[in-house]
Amino acid sequence: MKRNVKSLIGYTMGATDGEIGKITEFYFDDESWTIRYLIVETGNWLFGRKVLISPQALLTPEWGKEVFPINLTREQIKKSPDIDTEKPVSRQQEIELNEHYPWSGYWAGGFYGGVPITVSQELQKDTDTMAGKKSDDNPHLRSTAMVTGYKIMALDGEIGDVEDFIFDDSSWKVEFLVVDTGKWLPGKKVLISPKWIKEIFWETSSIIVQALVAQVKSSPEYHPTLPVSEIYEANLKSHYPGFFW
Repeated sequence: MKRNVKSLIGYTMGATDGEIGKITEFYFDDESWTIRYLIVETGNWLFGRKVLISPQALLTPEWGKEVFPINLTREQIKKSPDIDTEKPVSRQQEIELNEHYPWSGYWAGGFYGGVPITVSQELQKDTDTMAGKKSDDNPHLRSTAMVTGYKIMALDGEIGDVEDFIFDDSSWKVEFLVVDTGKWLPGKKVLISPKWIKEIFWETSSIIVQALVAQVKSSPEYHPTLPVSEIYEANLKSHYPGFFW
């Protein structure tokens, strides 16, 4: 099923022995557009520290109760590497997370990839490929909170701003960006597939998609209160024939 990122903000995450905290945002990989981590604010029991939890740790979500159960204990989370989520997350920090938890590294064929490789192999690979280069952060790990508000540009003009993200809750892949069309179509929201992205300018917070303004103006309107149905997707595909899906 497809779900909105914003609708999950505030969900409770529960360890096997008690509540951890609340979901505040998500980190996704801008190469595959797959959500890699849920960011959880732990509250008083861990002094408000924010922790990164991979979707690999999730058990069956309790959607009606707005709870994400996970297969970890509070003690495991307490002893996990302390990562400052206000700063870019480095690949080294991700490797440390994968050494602490029973997670496979997605960046080399692990989670939602091919055959996993060991952490030690990945560490050596990173050391070899990044030797002599500044490696303060993982340049492909992005925050949904930070990308919200980015300008979406068609080939011939501005479309609007990123308002939300829609992902598949089985693969955790971002299927659509929800775009508020702003002043030229007040109140109308449309969906744009990441597959249509031509270029992203992170320094100016803008995204160029391979579509025309007129195409977007006449595209099926998206209503946040309604699920993305098969009928809606079929209409969207009919409206954008020849586009990548």
